[in-house]
Amino acid sequence: MKRIVITLALMLGVVGVAQAQGDAEAGKAKSVTCVACHGPDGNSPTDMYPKLAGQHASYLTKQLVEFKAAATGGEGRANAIMGGMVMPLSEQDMADLSAYFASLAITPVATPEAVIEQGAALYQGGDIERGITACIACHGPRGEGLESAKFPSLAGQHPKYIAEQLNLFRSGERNNDPNGMMRGVAAKLTDQDIEVLSQYVSGLR
Repeated sequence: MKRIVITLALMLGVVGVAQAQGDAEAGKAKSVTCVACHGPDGNSPTDMYPKLAGQHASYLTKQLVEFKAAATGGEGRANAIMGGMVMPLSEQDMADLSAYFASLAITPVATPEAVIEQGAALYQGGDIERGITACIACHGPRGEGLESAKFPSLAGQHPKYIAEQLNLFRSGERNNDPNGMMRGVAAKLTDQDIEVLSQYVSGLR
């Protein structure tokens, strides 16, 4: 928990750093190549790819910047598909695309009744004995995340995609989390924890 508090404070402290202002209308025109995977309304038709609709613009921009950084040999978020897609994008392109997808409405997901009790307990309270911090601390009571800290919204996201990202954090294959925060949490999760959490949080409203 201490690590999360320190990280949040540091991230909130740099919110004032200048960033390109996104134009949603310009982003819509630039999103033509995105719709094949992420859907015309930002709600990807397959759970292989994340829904972008309603996601915080700051988080989307962060991911695009880090996809490009990794694709050019720097530190970032390595992804063979996205690495190629972001190469021609400018800083303004990224801001515009992020603003556009953030302006769209995400389609809701239903939470299976069987995971509500266990999911709510872990999401809201964590597990002190195993040293697992409550997810609610960063992702909010409704899974809405925190725009200013670039913590993503999870509500409405494909459960399978959330589970895949938790597994990638757990293995260390995904490592673009500030101070290893998500890797630290995911390392303590069991397969069942990941399955339950991914289904629970996706259904929050």
